[in-house]
Amino acid sequence: MEESQTVADSAALEGQEKVHRDQGETLGAEDLETKSSDDEVLDPELSTSGPSISVEAEESEIVDDVDSSLMDENMELKDLLQHTRADFENFRKQTEKQRTQAMESARYTTVLKFLPLVDDLSRALATYPEQLAPLRKSFDKTLEKLGLEMIDSNPGIDFDPDYHEAVSVDDADGEREVIAETLRPGYLYEESVLRPAMVKVTHQ
Repeated sequence: MEESQTVADSAALEGQEKVHRDQGETLGAEDLETKSSDDEVLDPELSTSGPSISVEAEESEIVDDVDSSLMDENMELKDLLQHTRADFENFRKQTEKQRTQAMESARYTTVLKFLPLVDDLSRALATYPEQLAPLRKSFDKTLEKLGLEMIDSNPGIDFDPDYHEAVSVDDADGEREVIAETLRPGYLYEESVLRPAMVKVTHQ
């Protein structure tokens, strides 16, 4: 009877030990699963460092591309501005030149139309030099203001076809062609011939 009790007690003890072993194995398996889960949780965090660096690199490349594009656009705008300034300066100079030419042309035409009056006054001064002596100074100043200068065509000076227009030439002996008489005075305008002096030529 005692032996049966002992066998029963041994069997019960072995059963308890088996239960403890099974529980220990179960707990060990759960710890491994928990550690594996923790590792899986940590791995994604570690693995995100790769894509993060890649995104930063892409963003840096995009910024570089934008900067390069802005620099190119800035250079194009500077070139366009320089060309625009050059075109405007050329236009301004051309406009100023045309305006000056138009004013000179208008003044030239006005002075040319004024010559008949100058001729009449010049003849009057030659006919009545003493009576019109005070007017002579005023007449000379007016010619100067207009930019007019009387061409020298006094008798005895050499005939110059650039400044004199010969109406007649005497068949006198001599090699030199000189002015015998002035029929109409000539004038220079701004140092250019506005009208040549009309003269008679003779030989000396």
